[in-house]
Amino acid sequence: LIPVFILLIAAFFSWKFKDHLFNYHNYEIGQVVDSLNNVKVYYNGETGNVLGRNVAEDGYNLGLKYQCVEFVKRYYYEYYNHKMPDVYGNAKDFYDPLLKDGEMNNPRNLLQFQNPSVSRPKVGDLLVLDGTAGNKFGHVAIVSEVDDYEVQSIQQNPGKGGNSRVWMDC
Repeated sequence: LIPVFILLIAAFFSWKFKDHLFNYHNYEIGQVVDSLNNVKVYYNGETGNVLGRNVAEDGYNLGLKYQCVEFVKRYYYEYYNHKMPDVYGNAKDFYDPLLKDGEMNNPRNLLQFQNPSVSRPKVGDLLVLDGTAGNKFGHVAIVSEVDDYEVQSIQQNPGKGGNSRVWMDC
């Protein structure tokens, strides 16, 4: 019975992520692996790879290539024409634990919501994960789809074996 249950779980995840499962051994650093609203997601290899800083034509700092923060800032810059006042910081710094649900996060010039919140996630919202023992910098992704029970996020630099798109319960 346990092997059948494991097989069902594997089948579910294979189906759920079927459009965005990658064999990363076939990708080169800097290769496009996904996109959202024509903003590209690039492969970064191991999460610790730092390939220099990405700066927009007007000098706006987008972040370190091809880290999660760089994708989020580049997406907001290209799709929303949004520049964050604080151009530096790690992923975990995108969330201010001192703010109340729905308050303005001034360094990012974005409204910030807690989990749980009175507001449901919307496409385009950021998901910010705190740092851990294995990743002191945290992680940030963009909500790319929402249904009644789950949200899908798109991310850059998801880590070894990670995917650019992930579904989570909400």
